[in-house]
Amino acid sequence: MNLIQQNIQKLRDDLHRHNHSYYVLDKPVISDFEFDSKLKELKILEDKFPQFNDENSPTKRVGGTVMKSFDSVIHQYPMYSLNNSYSKQDLEDWNQRLIRNLETENINFLCELKFDGVSINLTYENGNLIKAVTRGDGMQGDDVTENIKTIKTIPLKLKGSFPEKFQIRGEIIINKHDFAEMNNKRFVEDLEPYMNPRNTASGSLKLRDSSETAKRPLKCFFYQVVTEKNDIKTQKEYLTRALDWGFKISNTYRLCDNLAEVMSFINNWDKERSRLDFEIDGVVIKVNNIKFQKQLGFTSKYPRWSIAYKFKTEQVSTKLLGVSYQLGRTGAVTPVANLESVLLGGTYVRRASLHNQDQINKLDLYFNDHVFIEKGGEIIPKIVGVEFEKRDFSSKKIKFIKNCPSCNHVLIRNESESHHYCLNTDNCAPQIIGRIQHFISRKAMDINGIGNETIDLLYKSGLILNYADLYDLKKENLIVLERMAEKSVDNIYLGLEESKKINFERVLFSLGIRYVGQTVAKKLAKEFKSIDNLISKTYEDLLLIDEIGERISRSIIDFFNIKNNVELIDRLRNFGLQFEIIETDRSLNDVLSEHRFVISGIFEINSRDELKKTIEDHGGKVSSSITSKTSYLVGGNNIGPSKLIKANSLGISIISEKELNYLIKSKL
Repeated sequence: MNLIQQNIQKLRDDLHRHNHSYYVLDKPVISDFEFDSKLKELKILEDKFPQFNDENSPTKRVGGTVMKSFDSVIHQYPMYSLNNSYSKQDLEDWNQRLIRNLETENINFLCELKFDGVSINLTYENGNLIKAVTRGDGMQGDDVTENIKTIKTIPLKLKGSFPEKFQIRGEIIINKHDFAEMNNKRFVEDLEPYMNPRNTASGSLKLRDSSETAKRPLKCFFYQVVTEKNDIKTQKEYLTRALDWGFKISNTYRLCDNLAEVMSFINNWDKERSRLDFEIDGVVIKVNNIKFQKQLGFTSKYPRWSIAYKFKTEQVSTKLLGVSYQLGRTGAVTPVANLESVLLGGTYVRRASLHNQDQINKLDLYFNDHVFIEKGGEIIPKIVGVEFEKRDFSSKKIKFIKNCPSCNHVLIRNESESHHYCLNTDNCAPQIIGRIQHFISRKAMDINGIGNETIDLLYKSGLILNYADLYDLKKENLIVLERMAEKSVDNIYLGLEESKKINFERVLFSLGIRYVGQTVAKKLAKEFKSIDNLISKTYEDLLLIDEIGERISRSIIDFFNIKNNVELIDRLRNFGLQFEIIETDRSLNDVLSEHRFVISGIFEINSRDELKKTIEDHGGKVSSSITSKTSYLVGGNNIGPSKLIKANSLGISIISEKELNYLIKSKL
């Protein structure tokens, strides 16, 4: 091993170790800056010396593989379901079956929390992650290896002494606080919130672009090692060995000598589960002795040596006091149940979302009903039923409002929508305030010196009616307002002036066009270069843009068809806001705008990611596969043979990275 290879390997080993310390042990040894510096150094060396490539390098965690589909893989060892139990009696019956089959009462159990996530099966050979497959139907699942490699709690290389080849099973989860942050971000971008952590985790594993999976806060707890050749005698030893190999194991398991101890474990976590930062829906009880497990074997569906005790979803009853209606900046009306305060999951609950009219009708709600509420797999409390025997039939049925709760404008519901909307966008206070608050938010115009409370104050004082009015504010009008000192006013003007430097894509996002979040705004800005160009496009033109569907296209057209919106844009333009990609950027972004590229092979000067960025910075598009629309194949050493054959068959030009640079320079 030469010096360069030694250096690369040392960096990989260090990064694997630090990654394990941070994500598995929750004991970081070095700072994020130091970790990122080491990772950057490794990436540079790997790009420069591709002969030392390693598919399980720490640099592979960022993803980047785009999959057309997921291959189906038959499990070497079936992933059986668990037989469910719901009472102490169920467990006693199971225990009696164990005693009869094993002909002994000397049985101890390992109890583990039942994570409410997505099951995964990993295969390791010689300490390297080889394959990751979803549970599927238990007999076969989907190969999601590239996506799994992006999860930092999953080791790519093992440490210590481990079997030459084995499988290990775990549960992919998203922590509650991470899930809340994800939904907060979607709220800012005016996107539908994710329903619950489990479904979101499941969907994340099936994303076709692994770099998108890498952005999701996925974690994995492991609970079962599967191998034929080992000296391990107990289930508990499997867990301790797996921990030594580098896997993340929950420290909540307990070895129980009898059923009474098992019930004690269950009852404890039934009470305490609300304080966990991840969802559980029960406890898994396993016969601890591996020899006994083999004796007991399996039914056609379940292992005889394991059973799941399912918790009842925590549910409480309280009184429905009434229904209020919240209005968002897009005009969407959301009903909210107002409840008598009640303790649920460790917090006092006074409100619960009713989502929409369909939900109210489904529950058949009356005023003063006693209702059951639960959190279940969701973070936000919800009403799941009514205690009909307690209903006062003199009460009136709850009917969805017909008029806006703020401006009294008639509400509209389209056939394709679940929500009612107030279309009085210019005269409905919550909508107006909401749009301005969105405009000044951190990911939009990021105007320092102005917060949501300030916007509320300015609107109620009659100083602003829209976001363009912010740039017309006069010092003499501001200084007399409550809590407005001279320094505060100066900060407002400074923040407004700095906002004029914000680039076009963020200005576009700040306008608050329905369904146009940060990602869509960036795509539109890059595609059309200016607001005037975007305004001039038809519905059909917009549909031609990748990932811009019917809903987004219609929303954009509707927005610019409103005269007032166009007038506001003109005012903002006159104040100096950027409504086009500035000339220096345009020269970069335009020159390759008519070309599509495919990159293949190993390059000497730049990495593939760097080449992709260069192309996209100059307006070109990069695809993973060659089609008749491909303009150039940028090839390095060891071009993929299938790509080479297809490029030649379609008459597509094959250029080097140097020729790519010549192409760009010739067009500037």
